[in-house]
Amino acid sequence: MPATVHAMFAVPFSTAVHPAADALNAELRKLILDLETTAESQRNPAPVMHIPAGLYESDFTFFARKERAVQQLRDFCWASLGELIQALTGRSAAQMAQMRILSHTWFHVTRDGGWFGHHNHPMASWSGVYCVDDGRPNPAVPENGVLTFPNPLQAANVFLDPGNVPMEPPYSHGNYAQRLQPGQLVMFPSWLSHFVTPYRGDGTRITVAFNCWFSQATG
Repeated sequence: MPATVHAMFAVPFSTAVHPAADALNAELRKLILDLETTAESQRNPAPVMHIPAGLYESDFTFFARKERAVQQLRDFCWASLGELIQALTGRSAAQMAQMRILSHTWFHVTRDGGWFGHHNHPMASWSGVYCVDDGRPNPAVPENGVLTFPNPLQAANVFLDPGNVPMEPPYSHGNYAQRLQPGQLVMFPSWLSHFVTPYRGDGTRITVAFNCWFSQATG
């Protein structure tokens, strides 16, 4: 009988694409660039991470805004996240309805040379990044403006030989790099470390991100 292979320590990722991304992203792009230039109060007043030149980070209340595009994006993100949680936990629709979502939500505007350092989000359960505009990164620059996840199995590559190299995903030892496309949402556990490599291009890379945690609804 042949041996079977099991993914014992798998990390769940999920991607979704907004069905009307072009129209939504056009509205979001205009709003976000207007906020960047005209509403200084939107800037994160006390960033925990280093904010390098070429990167603007908003405060963490973006989904509280009332603009139609923001609310449409929020509904899409929460619906996609709910589907992910339900698929992983086996909760019924009635059980999901009893969960109250709490969140931090913000946007990044990145121009040539901007990047974001290695970090995770320890006080949340799920995180996500939605791409409004990829900024048309310069194709001559490798790993340009890429959302990158280091392999969390830190001891997996302490010894490499022909017996364990190469292995195909999800068993490979390397990082996972996600080149975001406009309209794409990526969701992952908040404990998972990640960073964004330097963006090189003459456009504007715009993303909206969230961290979520949950409580049980009462009453």
